Amino acid sequence: MLVFATSDKGGTGRSVTSSNVVYRHALRGGDCCYLDFDFGSPTAGAIFDLPGALAGVPDGGLHSYLMDGRPAPRRLDVWADSERDVLRGRPAGAGRLALYPGDRGRGEFPAHPGIVERCADLLIRADEEFDLVIVDLSAGRSYATEIVLAATATRPDIQARWLVFHRWTRQHIIAASSLVHGKQGILRSGAQLGHDPATLAAAIRFVRTAVPDPSSPDQAGLRPEQLAWLDFCDQRLHELAARHRVGRGAVLGEIPLDPVLQWQEQLLSDDDMWLHRIANERTVHAFDLLAGKLVDDEAWIGL
Repeated sequence: MLVFATSDKGGTGRSVTSSNVVYRHALRGGDCCYLDFDFGSPTAGAIFDLPGALAGVPDGGLHSYLMDGRPAPRRLDVWADSERDVLRGRPAGAGRLALYPGDRGRGEFPAHPGIVERCADLLIRADEEFDLVIVDLSAGRSYATEIVLAATATRPDIQARWLVFHRWTRQHIIAASSLVHGKQGILRSGAQLGHDPATLAAAIRFVRTAVPDPSSPDQAGLRPEQLAWLDFCDQRLHELAARHRVGRGAVLGEIPLDPVLQWQEQLLSDDDMWLHRIANERTVHAFDLLAGKLVDDEAWIGL
């Protein structure tokens, strides 16, 4: 399954959520791959604790492949290359977990036929080799989004799904809706490049991040007036989301507000949850649930 991860704003938790989803899917036994198409800031290696790719690799990354025409981009094995103890060594029963990083110090670049063709070839090869491929796109109406829309339009054999991430705030709800439904949004841009709008729309779902839960033990210190205010805000946000076509019917998953992810963008391991007790079980469960829904056809029917 090929999945494009995007957001209209930075700071939505797009990259850290996507990284945790491929990690949880790999722990289940699936072979997983993460393509860092955030070309202006290729820092996915920091989330996977890969010392040689914290801000991309010096050479041979996705920039070199797409822009310079290198034969193949560099691929890192997270289980072999991570310096984090819990990631060093592939767990029993786990699948492969690979990262394709960008090049360090290079930026965004526009689409042209050669780049689009190389992108399409890469997506097809990755989708054939791995059970789940997540392509982390730059935020907003980016060149990266244009490139993958063009690549998938020219190659109808590439079947992909889209996740649009947004925080549970008014600004982010409106921005996420605009990214998909706006004048220069994914649907209209995709149609201009040759996509069928209805087919593309059916492949897009939203993921809400940093969603507070007034009933959570984390909110135990709040006064009754504050809890009532949170309930009121939550209801208003649901009404706003429904009006902007990002309501419950279009949502694939929700990631709760989590202190660890606020302080440190990292993978949440089972040790973090059960041994060190720094990760919330609700958050890890949300990642697991999203990982399962991504590849479950029935989870996408009727949304």
